[in-house]
Amino acid sequence: MSEMQERGEAQRHEGPEESSPAKRLSDAFTVTIGATVPTGFEHTAAEEVGEKIGADVRISKDRGRIYFEVTTEDLPQVHHLKSVDNLFVVVEEYANYQFKDTKEETLEDFQKLASKLAWTDPLEVWRLNNSVKKKRWRRKGGNGGKGKASGDSGKDGVEAVTADTESLRLESPGTPAGGSREPEDEADLDNGTSGELDKDAEEQEEEAADALLKFRVTCNRAGDKHTFTSNEAARDFGGAVQDFFLWKPDMTKFDIEVLLNIHNSEVVIGIALTEESLHRRNITHFGPTTLRSTLAYGMLRLCKPQVSDVIIDPMCGTGAIPLEGAIEWHHSFYLAGDNNDMAVSRTINNIGHIHKKRLNKGSTAWALPIDTLQWDLCHLPMRTGSVDIIITDMPFGKRMGSRKKNWDLYPSCLREMGRVCRPGTGKAVLLTQDKKCFSKAVSKMGGLWRKALTVWVNVGGLHAGVYHLKRTGAIFGTTPEDVREPRGANETAGGIKEDE
Repeated sequence: MSEMQERGEAQRHEGPEESSPAKRLSDAFTVTIGATVPTGFEHTAAEEVGEKIGADVRISKDRGRIYFEVTTEDLPQVHHLKSVDNLFVVVEEYANYQFKDTKEETLEDFQKLASKLAWTDPLEVWRLNNSVKKKRWRRKGGNGGKGKASGDSGKDGVEAVTADTESLRLESPGTPAGGSREPEDEADLDNGTSGELDKDAEEQEEEAADALLKFRVTCNRAGDKHTFTSNEAARDFGGAVQDFFLWKPDMTKFDIEVLLNIHNSEVVIGIALTEESLHRRNITHFGPTTLRSTLAYGMLRLCKPQVSDVIIDPMCGTGAIPLEGAIEWHHSFYLAGDNNDMAVSRTINNIGHIHKKRLNKGSTAWALPIDTLQWDLCHLPMRTGSVDIIITDMPFGKRMGSRKKNWDLYPSCLREMGRVCRPGTGKAVLLTQDKKCFSKAVSKMGGLWRKALTVWVNVGGLHAGVYHLKRTGAIFGTTPEDVREPRGANETAGGIKEDE
């Protein structure tokens, strides 16, 4: 037996006693949780974690990741964070990992690394997490049928599978899985029980094979000084994990996902706690450019909505922004509008889905503080100075609209937004990738708007900006920008898009 297998066997023998579910439930322990967030909104996510969980947050050098420590008692609260896309529990962090000079030596180090890590607490967090996360603990199409058929679900199902898996690891290679017995005397054979025993043994072997955890290793690598590829690192590290735990590799129907995150010299090993990104939480009717809910939440936090604020999204698309706001900041009122009838229909359907889900959960609360209508952005059916916050995803000119139309559309949009927004206190948070056009438009509307902050984000691989504007104290109609409408505004008013 190799040294790795010997150490693995020793840790597997110690595991059940040290990390039994009963002990862990009664004695909470502290672990480090990692979260991926929309790039540029790391500080916004850190604020939310501090407010809702009370944990100190460390922002990673690798953009789009934060780390914080929580106890296992706070694990359910972590899943209610609105600004995070994916969650994972940290097994080990190396702030300055010393990579070898050659690819072969580096990959050999990765193979040795699996047996050196302290897996016990992170694996226990993974097991506990399966009982509290919102989705089923098994991936769709995985091996969840066995647990469901036996009546096990949630935590009980996980513990049952865990116990079965541990027993499998400790059995001798020659013993059939499940420990079928031999007939004690010839009477058993005469009674015809041998066939039943064989059948039971086969069923137990099948169940044992299903109980064996399936896993995959995912490597995310950034940096240009590495001698290896992401696939090579995942392959060699994954092989070592398989040898150590005797898990079965499966790239699609896996039970557990081990993460190998490499950013320059920083290496973080973790175990995924989410099966799919949390950014799809409120949307069921998608458009061609639907905005991520996590990004919408980050934009809303920049606005800091207050009680009784009137907030509009004049290019709502599928309603991602007003939906997120109405759920999280429900003491404000939201208007979602678009000139596209399909976009308005999708928004109405998404609002209806959230309301129906609430009713199914037994909620007696009133409907969401949100209304939807179809309008022309350049001629909003609202009184001058009646809106507190304007927040929207503007057309990039890529998948929706065009760069040429943006040169007329953007100034016209900003002018009409300046009209309906309250002078002195009003705000606007606008997302666009057409940075040159937007900056020019803002400079033309200097009497109405001033730029307060710009957050650079990654939207589907595009480098975009979230611009936080503040309404000046000037009364609409008294500045040079108000005198004349930009050329071609009427023609471009129909070029409004869905969420970019």
